[in-house]
Amino acid sequence: MLTVQNINQYYGGSHILRDVSLTAEPGKVTVLLGRNGVGKTTLLKSLMGLVPIKSGSITFDGQPMDKAAPYDRARAGMGFVPQGREIFGRLTVEENLRMGLAYRSASTPVPPHLYELFPVLKQMLRRRGGDLSGGQQQQLAIARALAPGPRLLILDEPTEGIQPSIIKDIGRVIRMLADQGLNGEKVAILLCEQYYDFAQELADEYLVMERGEVIARGPGSEMEAKGIRNLVAI
Repeated sequence: MLTVQNINQYYGGSHILRDVSLTAEPGKVTVLLGRNGVGKTTLLKSLMGLVPIKSGSITFDGQPMDKAAPYDRARAGMGFVPQGREIFGRLTVEENLRMGLAYRSASTPVPPHLYELFPVLKQMLRRRGGDLSGGQQQQLAIARALAPGPRLLILDEPTEGIQPSIIKDIGRVIRMLADQGLNGEKVAILLCEQYYDFAQELADEYLVMERGEVIARGPGSEMEAKGIRNLVAI
């Protein structure tokens, strides 16, 4: 579904992404690993069109996305949960969820399955996003990205600063989206993660970045045998 070929990106004179290639397929969790500052977040922002690429190609569902605006990528079915969540603190939970439906008709209801995935959100519909705990805000950010029914979900550090019980809930949702899908259609997951054990548990495929390039990749089942933990240890 998502195919990235040899993309390069610069900040000023600094070469941030170096010929990065990857794929993300429906029904699979592709995990992106690496130490801080190796270019992981820049890569995800490049995929969503938030920063331009200098060269290479990004294809989604057979359509070129290299020059597409972020909102066109979202409409094509690419969902993004940024690092730090970036919810709207002064809006209610329901209003935040409706922001995920911003390009749909105003009468479009919030999909009820979101409350099945994250029951706590239904209990807090009228509460302001800024009043939620960090874990609840993360669940809200994921639900907002899922509201329009994306076929690709990109998550940047979803476990950062989150309590263990909610990390487990988020992992359950990610696995269910890949295995069972959303509205009957399996979702491709691209997960950028620092928490190695969480990443290993979910990974169908993995990639490791260092200094802006992919230095290792393979099936998730081989991560431990190939010593990937040591490659990404801080």
